[in-house]
Amino acid sequence: MNDQANSVDERFDDATPATLSRWNRHDTTWMLGLFGTAIGAGTLFLPINAGIGGFWPLLILALLAFPMTFYAHRGLTRFVLSGREGSDITDVVEEHFGLTAGALITLLYFLAIFPILLIYSVALTNTVGSFMLNQLHITPPPRVILSLVLILGLLTVVRCGEQVIVKAMSMMVYPFIAALLFLAVFLIPHWNGGILATASTLPEPSALLHTLWLAIPVMVFSFNHSPIISAFAVDQKRRYGASADERSSQILSRAHLLMVVMVLFFVFSCVLTLSPEQLAEAKAQNLSILSYLANHFSNPTIAFAAPLIAFVAIAKSFLGHYIGANEGLKGLILKTGKRPAGKTLERLTAAFMLLVCWAVATLNPSILRMIESFGGPVIAAILFLMPMYAIRRVPSMRQHAGKISNVFVTVVGLVAISSLVYSLIP
Repeated sequence: MNDQANSVDERFDDATPATLSRWNRHDTTWMLGLFGTAIGAGTLFLPINAGIGGFWPLLILALLAFPMTFYAHRGLTRFVLSGREGSDITDVVEEHFGLTAGALITLLYFLAIFPILLIYSVALTNTVGSFMLNQLHITPPPRVILSLVLILGLLTVVRCGEQVIVKAMSMMVYPFIAALLFLAVFLIPHWNGGILATASTLPEPSALLHTLWLAIPVMVFSFNHSPIISAFAVDQKRRYGASADERSSQILSRAHLLMVVMVLFFVFSCVLTLSPEQLAEAKAQNLSILSYLANHFSNPTIAFAAPLIAFVAIAKSFLGHYIGANEGLKGLILKTGKRPAGKTLERLTAAFMLLVCWAVATLNPSILRMIESFGGPVIAAILFLMPMYAIRRVPSMRQHAGKISNVFVTVVGLVAISSLVYSLIP
């Protein structure tokens, strides 16, 4: 399998730049890969977190969803494209800002993404164990064995190479889209106005701004796929050369349009079914929207489908975040001055990922949410602020200066970081 994976990577690495012609299957694969990384388990909590504030904040967030997502990820993509041929995000930071800044950003990049990978490892084990016990009515194997089998299964896909990961994620997107559509349409007969009950009263401006301030990070990170952006940009530059920026923007815009339309349809279908009080109850119970709906309707179809949907969502997000975590870990090793061979470096990082993910999934610690909260501000800084800073300081990015979208991205980034830091204050 390793020889096959290496031959796939070699063919991919040796590919000559393609002409910017019609949309092709390669572009579709990346579009769905981006979608797959962004839309995962967090989507199942978005209706609760976004809808709990009432109709008007949700409407404003819905209008902001596409520009927040598109402009931020386009900026990060352009940042990676501004580097030398084949340079990932860690190399580009070092190229533009120096060795010290490169090492620091690489460390923060890894610390922001890797804890999310650990959380997905725990969530995957919990989801499959619960499904076996409650829906299949069979006793799951000991947690130490179940977690090992699940993580090894996903890492087997990883060992086949980056392109196989993206293709696997793009294939997993189809059942997930179908499931979201099914659930959204299933709820239509149960629409009772729900959140519309709050539409007749305009909130006080200060209360509205406070609600939006706290809710913007929820929307930002529900659509976040920054861990895969570096690999995406490197691939586009290798494939399209000087036309990489134009084609990357096309792929990003279509991926984000698909994300926004699909997820907002699902969100609005949920909040038109449940009242803000019921959404608050779901949040207090720490349940995903699927679990709450299954309990609300006592529907066996949702009860059986929910864990399957969650499994697909978590698995594809795990694969997408693995690319970013693996990239960050390899960057850290290389920045220590050690230069192991390519296969040795890949095996070292894979072994580290397996052992740590397996241990954390087995132990199931409660501290993971705190670690994830630390990663939030770091991801926001890398995704929103670093590319905008580079536009002002890096000569190769000055062509993108002077646009109102840059101001928008900077403001949203500052709002997201300030809100996340505020949420960590006891």
